[in-house]
Amino acid sequence: MPLSSRDLLDQARAEIPEVDVSQLRDTIQREPQHVVLDIREADEVAQGLIPEALHIPRGFLEFRVETMLPDRTRPITIYCAGGVRSLLAAITLRAMGYRDVRSLKGGFGAWKDQGLPFRMPRSMTAEQKERYSRHFLLDEVGEEGQAKLLDAKVLLIGAGGLGAPVAYYLAAAGVGTIGLVDFDRVERSNLQRQIFHSEDRIGMLKTESAAIALKALNPEVNVIEHNVHLEGGNAAAIFEQYDIIANGCDNFPTRYLANDMAVFLGKPMVDGGIFRFEGQVTTMIPGQSPCYRCRYPQPPPPAEAPSCAEAGVLGVLPGLVGTVQATEVIKLVLGVGESLSGRLLHVDALSMEFREFRLRRDPECPVCGEHPSITEPIDYEGFCINPNLVAPSAQLVGLASLG
Repeated sequence: MPLSSRDLLDQARAEIPEVDVSQLRDTIQREPQHVVLDIREADEVAQGLIPEALHIPRGFLEFRVETMLPDRTRPITIYCAGGVRSLLAAITLRAMGYRDVRSLKGGFGAWKDQGLPFRMPRSMTAEQKERYSRHFLLDEVGEEGQAKLLDAKVLLIGAGGLGAPVAYYLAAAGVGTIGLVDFDRVERSNLQRQIFHSEDRIGMLKTESAAIALKALNPEVNVIEHNVHLEGGNAAAIFEQYDIIANGCDNFPTRYLANDMAVFLGKPMVDGGIFRFEGQVTTMIPGQSPCYRCRYPQPPPPAEAPSCAEAGVLGVLPGLVGTVQATEVIKLVLGVGESLSGRLLHVDALSMEFREFRLRRDPECPVCGEHPSITEPIDYEGFCINPNLVAPSAQLVGLASLG
């Protein structure tokens, strides 16, 4: 004979530990890896939820939990409105192999009655629900993830070959604020690969042309134009406005400057590069992964590093590399998946081969190492022309060791 609801509840209370509000509050502060799982329905969550909570409606728990919480050893506290459904849900998780599961006594009602902080979920408009409907179907995104994208601020260095596909897909995904740094104007030779410019916008500032294209794709995206040459004097003020940097510049002075400023300010950066038929992408998270200088302490001589204007580039290649960059940015915003941090993805378009290289931090790196010798912007033009130059001022101390 199947157990009655009362019997199931009694069984759950006998098997599942219950914690009160104060215990959960202390656990959240003490154990960052502890998962707080909200299993209420969407109309209940609209009244607020515990700030750290992950939301999976009870009706989808068995289908989504393994994707969203693959580690069955992580401790989990489940809550509902009053503490009953969470007990029964905990029994289900136990049966699925989750080892450390408990229930919040009194549920969200008890949390709220104690005057503890809670957050209100972002309310999506009807247009947003339609536009991002395919994201809502993904367990790893959903409405909460889409809200993160809408609140995100991403800076793109370069409104050209790589900047175009990165910006297009970030705008399409609903990244709320996209900054573009470029001081160049659209030329006909750009149109072979820089896909958000057009024939009728030749001569227009690239940032202005890009903004027109992005707003046409997604009118609610806030596009900020930085029509300047990125340099040591303005980089910090620009970078500070954004959460993540996507680098698609085409010259070494800017590449080293972007790297250094990202490290100085602790900003994650997704770095992409292209040359003829080859491209590469990596993600740099300050304090966790190697920076650009760990790989390339000094730039190559100018004669050995021709630009795309000198060596050429396959027009479709930036789309391939830029799409990977956009994917990396979105994963960083959502906090899902495994980024290219500590890895370099190399693509050879001629053979269509993708290779991955593991990267290591250099403890002697002058920017992100244990004892950095470069802690503020330097003369990047001078450094890239002659990386062995002897520094004439305190601002350049430490560069001689890079030779």
